[in-house]
Order: sequence, then structure tokens, then C-alpha cells
Amino acid sequence: MRKIILFIASSLDGYIARDSGDIDWLFTDQDYGYTEFIAQIDTLIMGNKTYQQILTFGEYPYQDQEVFVFSKTYSGETNNGAKYINSDWEDFIKTLRTSNGRDIWLVGGAQLIHFFLKHGFIDELILSIHPIILGSGIPLILKDPTIETKLQLQDVKSFDTGLVQIFYNLTY
Repeated sequence: MRKIILFIASSLDGYIARDSGDIDWLFTDQDYGYTEFIAQIDTLIMGNKTYQQILTFGEYPYQDQEVFVFSKTYSGETNNGAKYINSDWEDFIKTLRTSNGRDIWLVGGAQLIHFFLKHGFIDELILSIHPIILGSGIPLILKDPTIETKLQLQDVKSFDTGLVQIFYNLTY
């Protein structure tokens, strides 16, 4: 079975973006394991807000991967080959996990992460904590007592910039 990995960054106080959706505070000075991580991935899953933000970065970075954008309103395929998934998310994920391929990257955002946690679909979490306190923003984990999930620490890496990367396996 293919693993679904949430590889994401947050501020020290647990936000993945500013209230506006801006991620201008993220470090881009080093690779921070991204190249090694993306080499094990051939499929990406993200929410529509995340997808729309990626489109503002310039050249579309995921031409070599299969991309699924979860949306309640959009359907079909985009001009860069991403496919919208707008119904039967649980069945789609179960089918995708059992299909042939490498690991799957759950890119974000917060609402989709919540859905995946609620349904026990995240196998691993790689969290890059940036040494900044934003004070407000879009939280990594939406408040919901029904998504209590135990994590098993696998590794911790620290960088000279102050960024700390924590690797967990999730158990439901």
C-alpha cells in the first residue's frame, strides 16, 4: 500500500500560512530535505486554495507528478494536467492508496489535512518548524476533538538557521 505523507512547514506557534494565505516567512535558503523527499513521490494531493497559490509561484513545479486537487466546486482537468476531485473523496483515496506507484504527498491546506486526519489517511508527518512566531494565521491542525491521533517519533533534524524538522509515523 502506498503511504500518504504530510510534508509541511509551520511557524513555531503552529500556523502554515498568514491569515491572507501568504507564506513569505518560509525559509528558501536551503533544500531542507525537499529534493530527497520529492524523489520518493509520484503523486500529490492538495486543496484548491493551495493549488491556486502554487500557480502564482511562476513555472508550475509538478509537471513530472500526478496531481489531484480536492475541491467541492471544481471538476475536470486543468491545463497543466492536475485533476480535480470533487466527490467521493474517501473512496478515491482508498483506491489511490492501493494503486501502483510511489508514495503520495499531501501538500495541504488546513481543511484537507483535517479531512485526512479525521479519516486516518496520513501515514507519516514531516514537519519543518520555522523559528518564527506569527501570532495568527491558518493553523496546521484545525480544532476538533474527534481527530486525536498518536504520533511515533522517528527522527529529528536541526539546521543552522534554527529550523527543526520532525519526522513522525501516525497511529490511529
